[in-house]
Amino acid sequence: MLTSIRGLAAASFVTGLALSATPALAETANPEAEFDLATLEAASDVTVDVTEFAPATEPVEAISVNELGADSGFELSGNVALVSEYRFRGVDLSGGDIAVQGGIDLAHSSGFYVGTWGSSLDEDTVGYGHTELDIYGGFSGDLGEGVSFDIGAIAYLYPNAGPGDFDYFEFYGSVGFGIGPAESTIGIAYAPDQDSLGSTDNLYIYYDWSLGIPETPLTVTAHIGYTDGFLTFTDDGDAFDWSIGVEAAVYGPVSVGVAYVDVQDNIPSGDYDFGDSAIVFTLSASI
Repeated sequence: MLTSIRGLAAASFVTGLALSATPALAETANPEAEFDLATLEAASDVTVDVTEFAPATEPVEAISVNELGADSGFELSGNVALVSEYRFRGVDLSGGDIAVQGGIDLAHSSGFYVGTWGSSLDEDTVGYGHTELDIYGGFSGDLGEGVSFDIGAIAYLYPNAGPGDFDYFEFYGSVGFGIGPAESTIGIAYAPDQDSLGSTDNLYIYYDWSLGIPETPLTVTAHIGYTDGFLTFTDDGDAFDWSIGVEAAVYGPVSVGVAYVDVQDNIPSGDYDFGDSAIVFTLSASI
């Protein structure tokens, strides 16, 4: 659920003419005398129209919020998740342990957005420290009915990693299609040569598909991806990853999911297998 950020202002006006005259009258009047409007009119030869001091009977025109503080066009959203293990493009980054994840996005109606997302890691097996922090920004919009796009850049940061280069960045782009309850996305991500990638680059291409089952809270999901470059556990630097799962909205913004995840690898026997197949459970919420 998106929460709009809106400017809100208010103002009020109080007429103080009668109140400002009160102290002068108090200094000369006999406190025991009663106020007589007829006597005052006769002495001053002035007719006092008390309606001048009466509350206004005409309704005051309401001023809308948009007139006082127009919609800024920004929307803020957030998400949080608890997963049985953190899989990034099929690769295990939490050592098979539970991971806590969450992020915040700020988007503008023009299509520009920025955001950040983080996850806990297993520092003993992964070697990136115990935290991943992603910072990203991009532009998204519609190309036509049922067709959308998204382009941007993302930085993967590991603030408490040990000595060495671990942080890296990549550019991404995708096109999404929606037909009824079915949605699909074709995307690409490219990380140019960087020290943290062994002075090489990395290319990732993927396809996502989902189908909401009518009259149920269930959505079936599927994914296949292909990596060419440094971020694989194969001798030739090429690897496919895939998953299939189901998600269910259980209460408001809360959902649960389960998926089978796997990736190609040739980890030597006895070493930790970052690419073994796994059943991953997810409990998530978005606001």
